[in-house]
Amino acid sequence: MLNHLETIISKYKQFKLLQVFTISLRYLIGAAFVFASIVKIEGKRFTSESGEEAGINTAWHYFETMYQSGIYWQFIGWGQLIAGFLLMTQLFSTLGSVVFFSIMINIFFVTLSYSFDGTTIITFLMLLANIYLLVWDWNKLKFVMYPNPINYIDDNAAFSKRKIWIYLGFLFFFIVILMQKALFYNQLAIFLNIKHLGFSFSFMISSFFVIVIIWLMTVIIQLRKNKV
Repeated sequence: MLNHLETIISKYKQFKLLQVFTISLRYLIGAAFVFASIVKIEGKRFTSESGEEAGINTAWHYFETMYQSGIYWQFIGWGQLIAGFLLMTQLFSTLGSVVFFSIMINIFFVTLSYSFDGTTIITFLMLLANIYLLVWDWNKLKFVMYPNPINYIDDNAAFSKRKIWIYLGFLFFFIVILMQKALFYNQLAIFLNIKHLGFSFSFMISSFFVIVIIWLMTVIIQLRKNKV
């Protein structure tokens, strides 16, 4: 049965659209983790407001407790940064998917346990995307999951192994970090009522569109190369 499953996965991995989708998904959820990690690593709250006065059974109180822990808060941040970075490199995406899953499943159940409204849906979709990436790399993970796996077969198409995806991963990683810093300074501007710092928000939005444009142009160019 597992051999049949591997055959099906290998077959679908040859479709160009699925390859583009998978590479995009690694960038997307990896960037989400990188973006969320910086404030934790720097020992800052998600927002400028404290959750100390919130009810003990609320999400804000839970996050305030983690924030006040100091080292644990930063540890979570480093875990997210590493998982996101590994995914975005494409080169170490399998390891990134495994690390990402261990963190993501915990986040999902946290949002499920507290009243997070729509956030639970988002974390569920991220967890689902993560599981998809784990299934995509089944030809590697089977050596951990299956007692007697058959020989390793590299069924990744040449298109998905082009170095351009690795270069883009590094580029997007650094842009996301800059975007997060811009968001922080924008929140600081709002909190301190300093209008000229509002430029940071414009920078963040512009950076997002730059990423999208670079990604679309690269995908189109690489697909056309394949036809030549």
